[in-house]
Amino acid sequence: MTAIPRLRNYQGPALLSYGFRPFFLFGALYAGLSVLAWLPIFYGHLELATAFTPRDWHVHEMLYGYVAAVITGFLLTAIPNWTGRLPLQGRPLLVLLLVWGAGRVAVTVSAVIGPVTAAAIDVSFLLLVAGAAAREILAGRNWRNLKVLVVLAVLAAGNLTFHLEALHAGAATYGIRIGFGAVVLLVMLVGGRIVPSFTRNWLVRMNPGRLPVPFGRFDIIAMAVSAVALALWIVAPDAVHTGGAMAAAAVLQAGRLARWAGHRTLRDPLVLILHVGYVFVPLGFALLGAAAYGFVLPSAGLHAWAAGAVGVMTLAVMTRASLGHSGRALIAGPATQVIYALAVTSAFARLCAALEPQWSTLLLHVAAGAWAAAFLGFGVAYWHVLTGGRTAAQAA
Repeated sequence: MTAIPRLRNYQGPALLSYGFRPFFLFGALYAGLSVLAWLPIFYGHLELATAFTPRDWHVHEMLYGYVAAVITGFLLTAIPNWTGRLPLQGRPLLVLLLVWGAGRVAVTVSAVIGPVTAAAIDVSFLLLVAGAAAREILAGRNWRNLKVLVVLAVLAAGNLTFHLEALHAGAATYGIRIGFGAVVLLVMLVGGRIVPSFTRNWLVRMNPGRLPVPFGRFDIIAMAVSAVALALWIVAPDAVHTGGAMAAAAVLQAGRLARWAGHRTLRDPLVLILHVGYVFVPLGFALLGAAAYGFVLPSAGLHAWAAGAVGVMTLAVMTRASLGHSGRALIAGPATQVIYALAVTSAFARLCAALEPQWSTLLLHVAAGAWAAAFLGFGVAYWHVLTGGRTAAQAA
């Protein structure tokens, strides 16, 4: 049987040749710019024409704006590898990008165009992505990855719930928790595949010895308990049984991470950062479990997930995928290492701002500045990687 070509004879802009290119680039730029705008909004120095409350705009645009873009870039790049089918390129990819951008504008000016119109534009993006992913996975008979579609559908449902709550109740609650639940579940699913895999590949070549424990019964139990804990948290975040379930998930996810031999990857920042980012998954479970008993504010756990698990892990995946899929060497050069350091600094500063309210003003500025520098820095450092063609191997 003739092998399926990995790419069509594509002649258009390199930016539209593969899904990771436009969505990683514009998603990162949007993440940096929107957080730069967030602090002036938070302190009342800037006002947007949005129908959302300021907090809801910030949360929505991180979850359903930035994260949705990165998930799309990842899926449009991974699915062809899973299925052997051709990737989305050119005009269809441009349409998806424009719909995503239209959603960002619509949400930001929803007080002008109306919240219903804004919701229709914004919600359509994830529905289109889910439809495109479902078509490819089903056509390729790649049943193993159908679970990704379930998570994507939950994220789309969370976005719709967010808009409905904001419209009818004035603020979102369930829409926020559903979004976080879907994203954290996806981090656990994808992280559980790529972190031990990339670690094993590097250790076999560079540091023989103990290897990550293969996926097994322990991982299944950890994922099942974590999924139940997330479901309970979405429905009843302050319940005693939710706190217990979140604590159990924290222990199991920490144990899962410990089995991946991350301490043996200190010489390769490109692999190490995956382990550092995953640390925030059990940390978020632990803090939200503590919040259920009133020991800490819920925002501590939410930002452990948002700034840490999501922020650090997405940058780790974006840098690695951008290098690998553009034909460059998988080496974290100085610019990439600075991006990682800024992302980790932002995550810890934002987490400490929730835990130490007396230092919150200073820490919020540190967190926002480091976050913006990390994501805008990614846009600058990787601009030529994402907008140029494949090259001979070279470090970024």
